[in-house]
Amino acid sequence: MRQKTTLLGVLPFLVHLIILLSHINGDINSDKQALLNFVSSVPHARRLNWTSTSPICSWVGVTCDDAGSHVIALRLPGIGLIGPIPPNTIGKLDGLISLSLRSNRLSGNLPSDILSLPSLHNIFLQNNNFSGEIPSNFSSKLSVVDLAYNSFSGEIPPTIQNLTHLTILYLQNNSLTGPIPNIDVTQLRALNLSYNGLNGSIPTPLRKFPPSSFEGNTLLCGSPLRGCASISPSSPPSPPVPQKPRPSKKKLSLGIIIAIGAGGVLLLCLLLLILVLCCLKKKKSREDGPSAKGKAVRAEKSEEFGSGVQSAEKNRLVYFEGCSHTFDLEDLLKASAEVLGKGTCGTTYKAILEDGITVVVKRLKELVAEKREFEQQMEIVQRVGNHPNVIPLRAYYYSKDEKLLIYDFIPGGSFSSLLHEGRGTPLDWGSRVKICLGVAKGIAHIHSSGPGKFIHGNIKSSNVLLTQDLQGCISEFGLSSMIRSLVVPPRHAGYRAPEVMKTQKPSQKSDVYSFGVLLLEMLTGKSPVQSPRREDVFDLPRWVQSVVREEWTAEVFDEELLKDRNIEEELVEMLKIALACVSRMPDSRPTMDEVIKMIEDVRPSDSENLPSSSS
Repeated sequence: MRQKTTLLGVLPFLVHLIILLSHINGDINSDKQALLNFVSSVPHARRLNWTSTSPICSWVGVTCDDAGSHVIALRLPGIGLIGPIPPNTIGKLDGLISLSLRSNRLSGNLPSDILSLPSLHNIFLQNNNFSGEIPSNFSSKLSVVDLAYNSFSGEIPPTIQNLTHLTILYLQNNSLTGPIPNIDVTQLRALNLSYNGLNGSIPTPLRKFPPSSFEGNTLLCGSPLRGCASISPSSPPSPPVPQKPRPSKKKLSLGIIIAIGAGGVLLLCLLLLILVLCCLKKKKSREDGPSAKGKAVRAEKSEEFGSGVQSAEKNRLVYFEGCSHTFDLEDLLKASAEVLGKGTCGTTYKAILEDGITVVVKRLKELVAEKREFEQQMEIVQRVGNHPNVIPLRAYYYSKDEKLLIYDFIPGGSFSSLLHEGRGTPLDWGSRVKICLGVAKGIAHIHSSGPGKFIHGNIKSSNVLLTQDLQGCISEFGLSSMIRSLVVPPRHAGYRAPEVMKTQKPSQKSDVYSFGVLLLEMLTGKSPVQSPRREDVFDLPRWVQSVVREEWTAEVFDEELLKDRNIEEELVEMLKIALACVSRMPDSRPTMDEVIKMIEDVRPSDSENLPSSSS
């Protein structure tokens, strides 16, 4: 009897749980169908790989809430969306908080069901070709509204005054007319209504913004622009003033008449010239950007990547399949950047985008490849980089003055920093072997991808990046062949094979030499590249060979490794592999496949879970 009572008590909870789960599942399925309807109706240049069989929360550009019950963000900037947005697609995402479809080719009227989404906070639709009036039914939670650089017409909806959470409003470069609503929102910190056809007096609450927020509206007046003309009350007509008789005019001579005519023509030509110059200046200011403030921000970033980006080339990032990010060039230019390192190929930055995505941007220098050659090389880099131990290229940007490469951010840092900068616990022997074996597999994969054709050319510990489980991955593949040959000072030549120092032509055998130096660096704990402040030249392979000849082999190894007495034999065997790789005669060096086999024979336990070079 008690068991029956207990079951009856639990039954309402189970029913409630089933109803709740079916409601959650129904919400996410509804969002999924709405997005499938959207993507099937709107042509797009970049393949999204949205399918009904894959989980919606794994789709490119889609972010779900923690429970997986609603889509809360849709970010598809610069992917080539073309045409109008069908109603009852995006507008059915009831939980949507952030929407970014900027820098596409969307057109037609903006469906009213999008701006009225109850949870919508941020909407970015700039740089499209939307037309018609801006819908007036706004979500009360809207904080950021960016509809700039479209073809919206009509008046700014008065209902925009009701958005009490509004912080950013960008409507510049449209065809809006009429007066500006009295937007009295204390949180509003950024406003741009420039280059429309607005008229009347600027509302008092908005007069705190700079003139650049209102320029290009010739019929606007009031602070911070020119004052509005005041109309004085009508006064009684003044009594007529008696007219004095006009003196008789003398007849002008023919020469004076000709001179006056010529002066008039010159004056007319001058006025036309001034008018043309003003039009050109106005056009240039519209093309350059929404405000002088934006230009100043760009100027401050001159030392960062993208300082050479041409305005006509913006938003032309080329993505590769497999990239899960949906940012564009404008996102990169606005990102906070931190220099990770400078090398032969250029400067590397860590870029944190506005939505929290972190990527690595490589700004190339001394590039000799023309655009077509560069694009072909990037295709090769992307194809060959499809290996667990090679850092894949995700996207690139090419213009006359700027070349950028975009990679995933690898949080583990570089092998060099972990080995030499003493962060945290020193690397043990097993971890060092695991890292080097992963690098060897990555190099072997590169070598095997073409019949003796593909090389890396810049193998060094700072180009070895580490995953969180200490897998070694080689970066910067495919760049050395495009960089103008540079004469490298001896103190910076630690990884370069002797023949490369003479010919400046790397090969697969010189890659093996560089990997051998990397093994010696791992074994000794010494960097093969001396500090610029040191005047002496340190040749790590030569130093190791001299110590071994004197039969002081134990002096070679890193003190941290010597603390473990059980690995002495493995250390010696690994040293033999490294010395074989750094043989001065290229033909005497093993291949990378042979190196992998030798390392696995020294420590087979570290190769069990690593991918092979042919995977």
